[in-house]
Amino acid sequence: MKIAFPTLGNRGLEEQIGEHFGRVPTYTIFDLDNNEIKIVPNSSTHMGGLLSPPEILAREGVKIIICKGLGRKAIERFRSNGIEVYSAGDALNVKEAIDAFKKGNLRKISFEEACHGRSNHH
Repeated sequence: MKIAFPTLGNRGLEEQIGEHFGRVPTYTIFDLDNNEIKIVPNSSTHMGGLLSPPEILAREGVKIIICKGLGRKAIERFRSNGIEVYSAGDALNVKEAIDAFKKGNLRKISFEEACHGRSNHH
């Protein structure tokens, strides 16, 4: 199963998770089945591209995104692309978030917990 993280660069497991999933420069994808890491540049419409972040990640086979926060519309778009959305909690980087996920310490973000208005997350 592939998990994606909105990240600020290309340092793999040590990379910091970005606050705004659509405006980060990269997405770090971790495959739980084989422990492989892939870094995908953000070519979304936020960054002048043609696809949305959920579409980009769905094409990569991602089933889960772990992020700091996002709005209700973004949650709907991820879900409609077959991607579940989890909160990164206190995790600062990809490795911390993976470890927390494996231990069952991260939770799905509900519509009620979605950011409202124009915050830094969406």
